[in-house]
Amino acid sequence: MNDPKTAIVCTGGGRADHRVVVPDHDLVIAADSGLHVARALNLQVDLLVGDLDSVSPEAIGDTPVEHHPVDKDATDLELAIDAAVRRGAGHIVVIGGSGAPASGGDGRLDHLLGELLLLAAPRKATIEAWLGPAWFGVLHGPGSLTIDGEAGETVTLVPMHGPAHAITTTGLRFPLRGESLTPGTTRGLSNERLDGPASVTVVTGTLLVIRPFAVIHQPPSPGPPNPPRSTQ
Repeated sequence: MNDPKTAIVCTGGGRADHRVVVPDHDLVIAADSGLHVARALNLQVDLLVGDLDSVSPEAIGDTPVEHHPVDKDATDLELAIDAAVRRGAGHIVVIGGSGAPASGGDGRLDHLLGELLLLAAPRKATIEAWLGPAWFGVLHGPGSLTIDGEAGETVTLVPMHGPAHAITTTGLRFPLRGESLTPGTTRGLSNERLDGPASVTVVTGTLLVIRPFAVIHQPPSPGPPNPPRSTQ
């Protein structure tokens, strides 16, 4: 089994882009209508979590369910992420369609803000997300993150849950050299990836690293676009 255990958490928002990078994984959890996203990606769902207001009994079939009431204190996505952590996931990849709130599709603005804060919340797992064409990486300090992609691609750095300090970047057009980003600043928006390796390091605080058009810049897959779940 992979170490750390990797979980795919599918959320709603319509059909996910078939070009998203689905890594080898040990567990697939669907957050309510994320069941449809998982099915479109040919992923075998191990657990369905939520109030089930967006899926039919026929679609659920014999999928194991963690049922929550409609009147609850967390979104279906938060409950699904929590379920993945309880099952030992050390790395979580969230996948949603182009209408998922955090993708800027037809989701509500309050959901957009809430889900971005959710992705960046401290937890006992690393987390990244593919929502529509965008990739989101969460970096908690002290730590570093490799920024994939191609030269000319847009990269945005957003401090979350407070200021982020001692940020250093490589391979970006507008570098940061041990500097800070504070909530409310737009300094980290619309940077540009250069040719060659790129990375970001932060000593304290949390950064949301966003590649808004990441799916467009993915190299062609040498195999099936949606690899089956790992059986290791």
